[in-house]
Amino acid sequence: MSDYLIKAIDKTKNLRLLTISAKNLVQEAQTRHNTWSAASAVLGRTLLAGELLAGAQLTDQEELTIRLLGDGPVGPTIVTAKSDLTVKGYVKNPHIALPAKAGGHIDVKKAVGQGWLEVTKDLGLKEPYTGQVPIISGEIAEDIAYYLTKSEQIPSAVGLSVFVNPNNTIGEASGFMLQALPGASDSLITKTIERIDHLPALSTAFLAGMIPEELAESILGNDCKILTREDVAYKCDCSKKKYCQILATLKTSQLETMIKEDHGAELTCNFCGNKYQFTEKELRDIIQ
Repeated sequence: MSDYLIKAIDKTKNLRLLTISAKNLVQEAQTRHNTWSAASAVLGRTLLAGELLAGAQLTDQEELTIRLLGDGPVGPTIVTAKSDLTVKGYVKNPHIALPAKAGGHIDVKKAVGQGWLEVTKDLGLKEPYTGQVPIISGEIAEDIAYYLTKSEQIPSAVGLSVFVNPNNTIGEASGFMLQALPGASDSLITKTIERIDHLPALSTAFLAGMIPEELAESILGNDCKILTREDVAYKCDCSKKKYCQILATLKTSQLETMIKEDHGAELTCNFCGNKYQFTEKELRDIIQ
C-alpha cells in the first residue's frame, strides 16, 4: 500500500482529523540509519508526528522541526517536515533495542526518557518560532498532544504506531491527529474521545488491512467528509552545494588543517547518510 495522509472533518464541521499510513516512509528511515527496534519506534513515531503537524499547519514553502530531547538511551531525535509532506530525521543512537514490555510492546517511554519536546516552525517570517514543553509521557503521541494543547492552545488527541518485525523491518506505521475547532461542544469532544478509546490498537488494525479513510470513519463517524488525500515520503534535500556552504563558514585555519592533515574532507549527512567528498583543490577554492 502507498504512503499517504488524509484530512477529514466531521459532519458538524467542528472537528478536524488527519490520519496517516506510512510504512514505506519509516522503512526508508530504518534502512538508511540501520536502526534497531527501540530506535526505529522512536524515530518512526516522530516522523509520523512531523507529517501530521505539517499536514495540519504548513503551507507554501514552510517547514517545521521536532526535537525530542530526552535523556533515554536513543538520545536526541530530530525530524524536519515540509509543507509538501516530505520528511527526514535521525536519532543520535540508532543501535538501541530494549527488553519488551508486557504484551511484547517496545518500551518507547524508556527509550526516550525525560527531557523536553521542542517544535520550531519556519513560516518565512524574520525569525522561526519555537515552542517547548516538558516530555510528560515519552510515548511521543501524548507529548505531541500536550505540546499542541499547552503551547498552541489547540485541544488535540494524537495516536502514533510503529510495528517493528523481529528482523528489524517495519511491519506498519500509522497515526492520527484530532483537533477541536472553535465551536466544538464538550459533548461532541467527549463522544469522539470515547470512540478513540474503543478503537483496537493502531498496529493491530493496520496490520489487518485498515486504511486511513477507515480510521477517519471510525473516529468521526461514517458521515465524516474526506477533504484531501496527499502522498507522504521520506526525502532529504542535502547536496554537495549545501555542504560547500557549510565549509565556507569555517575559519581558514580549519580548512588549511583539513588540507594538510587529511588531504581533503568527507562530510556525512545526519538525515540520510549520504557522504560528500571534497578534494584539496575544492577546499582551496573555498578558502579563496
